[in-house]
Amino acid sequence: MAMRGLDEAFRGVGDKPGLDIWCILNLNLVPIPKSSHGKFFSGNAYLILHTNVLKTGVRQNYVHYWLGKDAKEVDCALASEKALELDMALGSCTVQYREVQGSESEKFLSYFRPCIIPVEGCLSPQMIGGGPDSYTITMFSCRGDHVVHVREVPFSRHSLNHNEVFIIDTQSKIFLFSGCNSSTKSRAKALDVVQYIKENQHGGRCQVATIEDGKFVGDPDAGEFWSLFGGHAPISRDPPSEASEEPEPQSMKLFWVNKGKLFPVESATMDRAVLSSDKCYLLDCYAKLYLWMGKTVPSSEKKAAITLVEAYVHSEGRSTSTRTTFLNEGNETADFKSYFNNWPKNVSSTLYVEGKEKVAAIFKQKGFEVKELPDDQSELKEPLINCSGDLKVWLVDHNEKSLLPTEVKNQLCSGDCYVVEYNYVHNSREYHLFYAWLGKGSTKEDIADAISITADMADSVKGRAVMAQVYESEEPDLFFSVFKSLIILKGGRSTAYKNLTEQKKQNASLFRIQGLGYESVQAIEVDLVPSSLNSSYCYILQEGDFFYTWIGSFSTPHDEDLLYQMLDKLSPLKQSILVREDSELDDFWRILGKKSEYPKERHTRLGTEDPRLYTGSIEEGKGDIQLHTR
Repeated sequence: MAMRGLDEAFRGVGDKPGLDIWCILNLNLVPIPKSSHGKFFSGNAYLILHTNVLKTGVRQNYVHYWLGKDAKEVDCALASEKALELDMALGSCTVQYREVQGSESEKFLSYFRPCIIPVEGCLSPQMIGGGPDSYTITMFSCRGDHVVHVREVPFSRHSLNHNEVFIIDTQSKIFLFSGCNSSTKSRAKALDVVQYIKENQHGGRCQVATIEDGKFVGDPDAGEFWSLFGGHAPISRDPPSEASEEPEPQSMKLFWVNKGKLFPVESATMDRAVLSSDKCYLLDCYAKLYLWMGKTVPSSEKKAAITLVEAYVHSEGRSTSTRTTFLNEGNETADFKSYFNNWPKNVSSTLYVEGKEKVAAIFKQKGFEVKELPDDQSELKEPLINCSGDLKVWLVDHNEKSLLPTEVKNQLCSGDCYVVEYNYVHNSREYHLFYAWLGKGSTKEDIADAISITADMADSVKGRAVMAQVYESEEPDLFFSVFKSLIILKGGRSTAYKNLTEQKKQNASLFRIQGLGYESVQAIEVDLVPSSLNSSYCYILQEGDFFYTWIGSFSTPHDEDLLYQMLDKLSPLKQSILVREDSELDDFWRILGKKSEYPKERHTRLGTEDPRLYTGSIEEGKGDIQLHTR
C-alpha cells in the first residue's frame, strides 16, 4: 500500500546517497538526469533532495525547493507543497529550505561542484536529456570565496567591472576575465567553473584564455576578448548597483499560527518551553525566517502554515529572497536552537514526574513512608537502545530476500515474512539487531526461509549482532520503537501467499491505532466489521480516497494525537471526516456492513512487564531444576 496523496516521483527515493532533482513542468514533477544536475533555468521551480549516509549507517535527508527569478507563482506554490509531500514520504524527519535564485544558501551550493549555473529562460520537456542546443555566447559573473555564486549577466561591456570575475563562454573558447580588485580565492573558484563548463558544455575540447584586468599589451587573447565587445574601452569602476541591504531590527519576533493567522507570542524570555507540539510557530529573525512545526500538527495545517509564511514575506515588504527554513519538531538545526534559552538535549514530557510527585504526596498524607527509587530505575523509562539508527527491511519470497524501498519499508503484510535489520551506535561501537517477523497468514515455507536467512545475515556481520524471532501481534516494544511508525496490512506480497490464497480486492480498510508515544505509533488493519471496533481505541476507516477518523469514548487525548499522526502517514495532505462514538453517520456503518455490537468496556492497556533475571541449579541426584530470582 503506497501512501495516498504522495507523488509517484517519490517512490524509492532517499535510500542512496546523492542528489535527486525534479523540475515543475506543466504542474508535474519531472526528474532531471544527473548529466544536467547544477543547471537551473530561471523560469522554472525545482525540488531537490540531498541524501547523506553517515559512517554509522544513519541517513540524513535535506529537502530544498529552488525558485527561479522568473518562475510562475503557481509553480513556486506547487514546489513548496511537493517539498512537504517529500518530507512526509521520508517520515517527517527532514529539514526543508526555500532557495531563491541569486541568494542560495551555502549548504545548497555545496551539493554542486564547483557551482550551479542558472540559465535564462524556461526548461522544456524536449530539452531534458537531449543534445546540446545551438551555441550562443553566454556571460557569467562569479563571486564568493567559500562557495562560488554564478549568475548569468547580459552579454555587454556594461556588465564588466573591476571587482568581480567574469566568464565568457563562446563556441570555440572560454574567456576568464579577472577584475583588478577581485580576490585570489574568487579567481581560483572561477577557474573551477571554467573547467566545469569546458567538460560539460564542450566535452573537454575547447581553448581557455585568462585575461588580467589592465594587462593587455602584447596579449593576443586580450585582443580577441575585447573584439567580442567591439573593441577595448574603459569599464565601470564599481559593480552594477544592487538593492541595498535591509537593516536588522532591534529584536526577533515569534508568532504561533492558528487558522491562517499569526498571533504574537508574549514571553519575557525565549525558552524552549514556549513551543507546543500541537502548534506551528514562525520565528522572524528578519534576515531569515524559521517555521517550526510540532510533531502532532496535522499535515493539512503544516501546508496552510507554509502558505502563510509566503504571504507574510510579501505583506511585510521583505525581499523575495528572504531565506526560509522549515523544521519538524525533533529535527531542529543548531542555528534555530541558538535563538532559544534552556534547550534540553532530549525534550520529554514531565507528566510522569508530576504524577509521581502527586502520588507520593497522597501516600505521605495517609501516614506511609515514601522513599525515592534509585536513579538507575528511572533509566528503564528510556529506550533500551539508540532508536535513531538505520533500518532496512527485506521481504522473504522463495528463499530469497528483496529490499523494500523507503516509502513502504514500514508497511508489513500479515501474509508475509520479513527480515528486519537495525544498525545503531552506542558508546562509539556499532551494533546490529536482526528480527525475523512472521506474519499470521504466512506459509510454513516462508517462515522457515525467513528464520534461516535472518540467521545467516546475523552471522555474516562484523561486530555485535543479536537475532530474534517476532510473531505478529506479539511484537516487543523495542520492535515498534525501531520502526517509529508501523503499518500492518492484511494480505501478502510473497508468491507463496498469493498461490495459497485467493486475493480479494476490497475498496475499504479499517485500522486500529495504538502506540507507545509519538516516536512509536502503529496502524493495525483489522477485519472490516463493526465488531473490530473498541471504545478504548481510535480507528481510521478508509474507502477509496475518503477517510473517517473514529474516536472511542474511552480513548484519551494522547490517543487522538497518535491517530492524526498516523493519518498523515496513510493520507498526507488530505482532510478526514471526524466521527465520535455514538455520533456515527449512516455512511460510516454502510462501509462496515451494518451497525452491530462491539466491545464498549474500558480496556486497560498494560505496559510491558519488568524483565526478571533467574539463576538455575540442579541438585545432585535429582532431575529438578531450581530457579532463583535475582
